Amino acid sequence: MLRAVTEPAADQPTRSVAVLTHIHRREAIEAAARCIAGLTARGIVSRVPAEDLAQLGELLAGCAVQELDQSAAETDCELAVVFGGDGTILRAAEWAVPRDVPLLGVNLGHVGFLAEAESHELDQVVTAVVTRSYSVEERMTVQVTVRDRPRSENGQTVWSSFAVNEVSLEKGSRERMLEVLVAVDDRPLHRWGCDGVLVATPTGSTAYAFSAGGPVIWPGVEALLVVPLQAHALFARPMVLGPTSDITIQPLVSYDNRGVVWCDGRRSVDIVGGMEVEVLRSEHRLRLARLSMAPFTDRLVRKFDLRVEGWRGAAEARTP
Repeated sequence: MLRAVTEPAADQPTRSVAVLTHIHRREAIEAAARCIAGLTARGIVSRVPAEDLAQLGELLAGCAVQELDQSAAETDCELAVVFGGDGTILRAAEWAVPRDVPLLGVNLGHVGFLAEAESHELDQVVTAVVTRSYSVEERMTVQVTVRDRPRSENGQTVWSSFAVNEVSLEKGSRERMLEVLVAVDDRPLHRWGCDGVLVATPTGSTAYAFSAGGPVIWPGVEALLVVPLQAHALFARPMVLGPTSDITIQPLVSYDNRGVVWCDGRRSVDIVGGMEVEVLRSEHRLRLARLSMAPFTDRLVRKFDLRVEGWRGAAEARTP
């Protein structure tokens, strides 16, 4: 879903934008500093996390910068500009998603599937932020709850989080498979001996789930994707479920049947047999700022460098 963003009235209070950076990439630090300088020149205050401020240092001399309080439940930041790859954007999403702040990614990583702009487009990025000439695309995220035993047995919540890309339950012992029972809407679906199970969003269908053999799901589709990882079973296909599906994964009670729950590969908790992992559509949405109306098909072709001319077409083009 895309929503247009309009130019603010002249009498509005000082505007603020969050800026988050991959602090271990020099090019990202320099690009962020240039962006902050450009925003300062247009009267916009940049809010920067303390860790990022320490790395940007003297590059911010003379700039309008304040520390971003990442613990505050609310923020007046209208946008978050992120310099890095998808990992940096996922880090920024930990702060932005619960606060419904749109993310504008500037790719300084590898594929950068979530990013909207490349580093050489920095001037256009600053102009778009200043004039608010961007749209906001909304995508679903998932909520994950871990209980000490199944909900049907009055299990208590011991951990919860959310995910933009995927929730993965992975085996805790390299030498052993993980034995799990997967259920959908309180109905048992399948028992697997496997390396793990993924539950992904359409956004995550081009991430971990893609490398595990799952299909690409267009972001406009509201769905959940379940992908068994290296399951020792005849039925181990990826499955696309409805967006309101209630998915539970239960590690079976047996010797050394333990695993790790990961959200976007960033937040984790250890679990053992008898516990339960529940995954539902979250009430919060990932909001991505878009500078163009390019369709997802074009983005997919560009990011994966797909050969739209085919191998035969490429050979024909080389023929004199």
